[in-house]
Amino acid sequence: MTSTERTFTSVEICAGAGGQALGLHNALFRHLALIEIDSHAVETLRANVEGNEEWHGCMVKQADLTKLKPKDLRRELRLEPGDLDLLAGGVPCPPFSVAGKQLGRDDERDLFPIMLDLVDELEPKAVMIENVRGLLEPKEKFQGYREELLERLESMGYKKCYWTVLEAKDYGVPQLRPRAILVALKQEYIPYFSPTKPEERELCTVRAALDKSMAARFAEVDDPRAADTLKTWREKAMKGVAPTLVGGSKKHGGADLGPTRAKKAWAALGVCGLGVANDSLEMKRQESEDRDLFADAGPKLTVAQAAIIQGFPQSWKFKGKKTAAYRQVGNAFPPPVAQAVGQQIITALRAAKEAGVVPRVRQKRTTIGLQDSELLFKLTEISGPTVPIAADRSGDREGAAVG
Repeated sequence: MTSTERTFTSVEICAGAGGQALGLHNALFRHLALIEIDSHAVETLRANVEGNEEWHGCMVKQADLTKLKPKDLRRELRLEPGDLDLLAGGVPCPPFSVAGKQLGRDDERDLFPIMLDLVDELEPKAVMIENVRGLLEPKEKFQGYREELLERLESMGYKKCYWTVLEAKDYGVPQLRPRAILVALKQEYIPYFSPTKPEERELCTVRAALDKSMAARFAEVDDPRAADTLKTWREKAMKGVAPTLVGGSKKHGGADLGPTRAKKAWAALGVCGLGVANDSLEMKRQESEDRDLFADAGPKLTVAQAAIIQGFPQSWKFKGKKTAAYRQVGNAFPPPVAQAVGQQIITALRAAKEAGVVPRVRQKRTTIGLQDSELLFKLTEISGPTVPIAADRSGDREGAAVG
C-alpha cells in the first residue's frame, strides 16, 4: 500500500519498538508522530521509519511525556483540535501488572492522566489505549479507577466502544499474550462502530512460525547432532503457542524468556528459555553452538525469532545490543492485534465520513476550578520529583502456559 491511500491520521505515545505502530500502519493509518523515551527503541523506530516512503511524514520524537506539554505537541504537528483521527498508546503496564505491586494511580509510572490530557488537547476522533490484563481482571481491583477514566473521557465527548481483553493467539500470533484494549470514539462516530471484538484468525503454532528460521540455523552448523535436534524440536513445537514473552527490566540482569513457569512451558515446546541466542555470526565467533543450539532443553531463540513470536515481520529491524533488542521485542504489542483493532476503527471512521459526519470541537476553558482538578485525578496531591518514564513492561509476565 502507498502512503497516498492512508487518509486517516494517527499519533502514538509510548511507541516502544513499534509493534502497535506497525499494526496500525498495516491497518492503513498514516502516522504523524511516534513518541517514545527509551533511546534504543527510538533508534529502532528511526531505523524502520525514516527514509521509508510508506511512513513519509512520520516524526519519531524522543520525549519524556511527564515534561511534554500537550499544546506544544499539537502546535508542533500543526494540528487544530479535531483534525487528528486516532490517538493511540501502550501506556506503561507496571502500575497494573499482576507481577508488580499493582499500585495503579499511586504508581509514578501511570501515564493514563497524561494520555487523557493529550486527548483533551488534540480532540482526536478515536482513542485506543493498550495495557495489561491486570487492569481489567479481576474486575473489582481497579474498577473505581476505570470508572474515573471513562468519566473523564465522557466529559470530553467520548464514549467507550469496548474495554476488553484480547488474546494475541486469536489473531495469528503464536503466543499467549492477553492485552487490555480500550477503544473510545467521539459520540457522533459511535453509531458506525461495531462494538464487538475483532474477527479472530486461525491459530498459528510455534512450529509454523519458526520452522523456516530454525531449519536455517541448524543448516549453518556442521554438527552431527543437528538433524536429530531439529526433528525433536519440530515434534515438540507442534503442541501449540508460546507463553508470554517477557521483556524484563533494565534493573535486572540479562534477557531470558520469563519466570520459571514460562521456562517450563518453553521447554515443552522444545525451546531453552534460560537466555537468548546469538545470531549466526556471533555464535560462530564465540563458539556458542552448544549453548545456543544444543542445550538440554532445546535451542534458544534469537532476537529475530522472538520477534516472529511477537508477530513482527522479519523485515523489522531492532537496534541495540542483544539484550536491549530483546527487551524491545519482549515489551512490544503484537502488530497483528493492533492491526485488527485499527481496521475496526478505520471502518467506523470511513463509514462516518461517507455519511457526512463532522467532528464536534469543544469550547476550551481557560481556567481550572477545584472540581476540574479533582477530575484530573488530583495530580497536585502527588508528591516527589518527576522522573523520566519509559514504556517499560517488565511486569508483563502473564499467561505462561502452553495452549
